[in-house]
Amino acid sequence: MPEWLRRSTTHFESVTNLKRELRAHHLHTVCESARCPNIHECFHRGAATFMILGNLCTRGCGFCSVPKGSPEKREFTLDPDEPANVARMARRMNLRYVVITSVNRDDLDDGGSAHFAETVRQVRAALPSARVEVLTPDFCGNRDAVQRVLDAGPHVFNHNMETVPRLYRRVRPQANYRQSLDVIGYAKQSRADVLTKSGFMAGLGETDEEVRQLLRDLLTAGADVATIGQYLQPTRRNLPVAAYITPAQFDEWRGFGMSIGFKMVFAGPYVRSSYMADLVNEQACSD
Repeated sequence: MPEWLRRSTTHFESVTNLKRELRAHHLHTVCESARCPNIHECFHRGAATFMILGNLCTRGCGFCSVPKGSPEKREFTLDPDEPANVARMARRMNLRYVVITSVNRDDLDDGGSAHFAETVRQVRAALPSARVEVLTPDFCGNRDAVQRVLDAGPHVFNHNMETVPRLYRRVRPQANYRQSLDVIGYAKQSRADVLTKSGFMAGLGETDEEVRQLLRDLLTAGADVATIGQYLQPTRRNLPVAAYITPAQFDEWRGFGMSIGFKMVFAGPYVRSSYMADLVNEQACSD
């Protein structure tokens, strides 16, 4: 790995303690399941992205290390206590900014949107002064499902594009580029007061112009904020890294995104969709 991606791992005690608390509440984080490289830093600062609807995904994206499984498996049963447990854990951590994401649940008629919405409501009731960001799946393009989550009252609606359209078949074979743009667009049309956000990875084989076009597409769809980070192969079973993007290139993409009208573009080798989400939100809303 290039020098700019090398950093020491610290804060072991913070990670261990928070993991213990999460297991006690039967909760999962995308930080753990997706093997995020920022886990030590975020857990140390008391930040975590709660992953609901279980810990098994119905899709097999090439970049993702979240466990996959068949809907017939017992583990796919929804935990009715999960929304309350997320709210309880968020309050115990005294969070002022809560990020909630989920696995894909294509086996459910509503994609898990009712469960998602209930989690948002429970968190908002437990922490009235906290801001809540949702990072949703595409719900197979079901606008009713998107609306259900929006009606629960999140402050930020995030849906990740992940990559450029040419690479979808390899990176997100069960997703659709235009469908994901439509999810973001519908969220902005339905709730103009909600900050809309999307993220994608670099280093999967995309070109500079493809990245710029993706940013243009996101802005046209209605995204206020974009995040761009380096793809890092989480396990040997996942797609290999095609290129390591330099910090200078990330800076160029950030500058381009800001120049065309984004409220905030957060770009860098270790940037992830929910990384420093509270600070990104503050900067995006500072105007």
